[in-house]
Amino acid sequence: MTEVLIHPGLVLIVGALLLPLLRGTLRSVAVVALPLLVLALVWQVPDGPAGQLRYLDHTLTPLQGDKLSRLFATLFSLMAAGGGLFAMTQKSRVEVPAAFVYAGSAIGVALAGDLVTVFVFWELMAVGSTLVLWSQGTEAAYRAARRYLMIHLLGGVVLFAGVTGHIVDTGDVAFSRMALDSPAHWLILIGFLVNAGAPPLSAWLPDAYPEASWSGSVFLSAFTTKTAVYVLIRGFPGAELLIWIGLFMAFYGIVYGLLENDIRRILAYTIVNQSGLMMVGVGIGTEMALDGAAAQAFVGVIYVALLLMSAGSVMQMTGKRKCTELGGLVRTMPLTAACGVIGAMAISAFPLTSGFISKSMVSQAALDGHHLWIWLLLTAASVGACLHAGIKFSWFVFFQKDSGLRPAEPPVSMRWAMVLFSLLCVALGIWPEPLYALLPYAVDYVPYTGAHVVTQLQLLLFSGLAFFVLLPYLKRSLTITLDADWLWRILLPALLRNVGMPLVRGWNMLVHAAYVLIMESTTLVLYQHRQDGRFARTWSTRSMALWVLVLLLGFLILYYV
Repeated sequence: MTEVLIHPGLVLIVGALLLPLLRGTLRSVAVVALPLLVLALVWQVPDGPAGQLRYLDHTLTPLQGDKLSRLFATLFSLMAAGGGLFAMTQKSRVEVPAAFVYAGSAIGVALAGDLVTVFVFWELMAVGSTLVLWSQGTEAAYRAARRYLMIHLLGGVVLFAGVTGHIVDTGDVAFSRMALDSPAHWLILIGFLVNAGAPPLSAWLPDAYPEASWSGSVFLSAFTTKTAVYVLIRGFPGAELLIWIGLFMAFYGIVYGLLENDIRRILAYTIVNQSGLMMVGVGIGTEMALDGAAAQAFVGVIYVALLLMSAGSVMQMTGKRKCTELGGLVRTMPLTAACGVIGAMAISAFPLTSGFISKSMVSQAALDGHHLWIWLLLTAASVGACLHAGIKFSWFVFFQKDSGLRPAEPPVSMRWAMVLFSLLCVALGIWPEPLYALLPYAVDYVPYTGAHVVTQLQLLLFSGLAFFVLLPYLKRSLTITLDADWLWRILLPALLRNVGMPLVRGWNMLVHAAYVLIMESTTLVLYQHRQDGRFARTWSTRSMALWVLVLLLGFLILYYV
């Protein structure tokens, strides 16, 4: 077998750095062709190590393939291509190159065979994603980027400590399954969970992603949380703690999504909800559950990106992003509305859409493992996802009372991106076998059984009925919801203003007073040492003898006292 020496992730990163040199049609072609080239390279990576190097007496494996890594690298390549097509008319010269660095780093994590390589690409992802957010250029985006970077640097420090401890304890850098049997492994798990959007830091995601541009949020939705799901599948399958963390995230996303008014914050909470469902599968840890988590990650990226493309198109053409400011857009944006509805149907696991053939795998794994309560909670979470992301988003943006806005459809590249992702949602729902063939374990599961279809349709009908019955209580106001992010959005700035700044001012006054005292003392000493100063004149022997006598007497007094 010929070793593959070209790393797909590095190709995308290097190409991203060269992208700003291109202009016009050449740049537009490169934005789509480069990720597709990377996709082809991903499928050239063989199973097992494809390239190794020595570093600090350790053998690193920056390129290693298997079915799981190939699945996620394929997903990230497709997402880079689709996001690039959607962002083709983006005026910022920074966003798409930064997004490709971000995507290339995610591919690097997926294809890494050792923890050192995982950490390097992990941190490079933080840089790329922060630049995507920062490139929006607004003051809100700058502030959100600072908060985002603060959280991810914290997670990176924790992960670095864990990786270092693991290497010291075991002498091994290979990235493989780990048990929660040492502080180092707990730190690695915590570092992974920060990127997954797990509590208590879940709020970084809905805080940051909605402040990106209309295209930037599409890129941001795809990589950070899904690389976290990948490394959890690789490193901690069967860790029961992940079941309960995942269920908390699923309901957290539903509750805050129902409360939210900003359409992109609704979808940001959806990302937390979906990551939680995947994490439940990782925690169950059976082959069916892990296949379900991986399949859910694959289809989830596509339909959440489609929903964000629909929201981004509305934002781009109207300049509005609040449910209270929108409504009736189906009249002038029928294609965008249709794509948004397909994304909503997919996230609601409607039959013949991609969500139907993936979500049920994790639920089936819970039943197979006799986890009745987990199955019931997953079913309730499925209903909640349908309510807040499936129905609420579509209704308030496209179908509620006419807002009077009459925007046109977005540019053709944005429409093509939405149509292609819509086709993927439907195609995978109708024909799931190609996706099942990519999953890490053999799939012995048939989603289209009479019982499953009827049960799911009943849940969807119940969700629709509940939404419209509760519609008077779901009307939103011009507010923003806060939870743990109150600490760094409200408390820390208040402490800085009311405690930090007075301390800084007091310290500056102290430093200034000390500076003045030193300068005046220095001036006095220098003055006394001038040619005519007190210490420069000639002193008589009698005076010197007198002072020596005074000093000796003082010493004797102190000695006897």
